[in-house]
This record gives sequence, C-alpha cells and structure tokens, in this order.
Amino acid sequence: MNMTHYMQLLSDNQPWNLLIFMAIPVVLAETLAITELYILFTRKFEGFVYQLNRFSGTSVGLYFMGLIAYLIIAAVIPITKHGEWRTVIDVIAVGSYLLGGLPLIWIALQQFGLVNRTLKPMGKLQIHAICVALFLVFGHIAMISGMLDPALLGYQEADSHQMRASAGHEYCDPAVQINGDTIVSLPQTPMHQQSYPH
Repeated sequence: MNMTHYMQLLSDNQPWNLLIFMAIPVVLAETLAITELYILFTRKFEGFVYQLNRFSGTSVGLYFMGLIAYLIIAAVIPITKHGEWRTVIDVIAVGSYLLGGLPLIWIALQQFGLVNRTLKPMGKLQIHAICVALFLVFGHIAMISGMLDPALLGYQEADSHQMRASAGHEYCDPAVQINGDTIVSLPQTPMHQQSYPH
C-alpha cells in the first residue's frame, strides 16, 4: 500500500517522529480542550486548572509555530518544487495538518496579549473554544486523508520488481526469487557469445 507524506512522516524515524509531530502537540491540545471545558462549566478564572489552560495554550501555539515553519521548509517547498505530491489526497492530508496549527497559534497570540486585548475573560475563553474546535476538525481531516492510499486517485510508485534499467536497456535478473529464496539462477551470457548447434 502506498502512503501519503503525512503517514510517511509519522512512520519514519520511530518513535521520534511520532512523538514530535503527533504525540506532543495532541497531548498539549487535548489538555487545552479539557481545561477549556472545565473553565466553561465552573467560570473559575484562577487556580491550577486555569494556569494549566494558559500554559498548554501558549505551549501548543509556540510548538506549532516551530512545526509549521520546519515542515514548510523541509517538506512542503521541496515536494512542491519537484512535483512529488501523491495526488490531492496527499495535499489535503499535509495541508490540513498545517492549517490545524493556525488556530492554536492564535490562542498563543491571545495569551501573550497580541490579539483580542479588549475581550473579557469569558470572551477570550469562547475564542479558545472555537480555535480548539477548528484544530480538531482540521486534525481529523488530516488523519483520515493521511491514512488513505493515494493509489485510489491513480498514484503509482516507481516499479519495485526486479526489472532494472542499464545503459538504456531493461533486463530481468536471472536469479528469480520467491519469498527471498532463489529458485532459478542462470548465467548471464551475452547474445553474441552464445553458441548454437549446427
């Protein structure tokens, strides 16, 4: 099965890529979401939960700033430059992941007092809730499309069987293998050196 660049990113360099690009941001975002619900129900704008909410909101926003900058430079630009997108499925998966970080960055900017300065605490909390909802929507779109096979829309990987190209000509390896066991091995004799009985 072919993979999108989104799934390839998470599956490569295990377990570090999974931790960096999925586990850490998701844990921070879900901590933010849970504390948002608590504050919405209790209206307590002080104490441990409120401070945890502020910490997770600021941290996940700053974290996504770094992730988005890194992925655009290291992945999006090179893939686009070389035309290596694996159909629109791939574009949606990667694009949704990157877009999902923008609402969380907005939360961080609000925490630093750079936006929504005139809003009261309850108004700011409502903005938080909207931003978290947008993150969840984009995040789930990224996960669902990221797990799809790009071949559904016609993507084909480079041929991986034993046919190889050499000096502009293709030939098959005479050592035919099945499940790693050589079942036939013939010497490679150039055509002009073969002798035929008369």
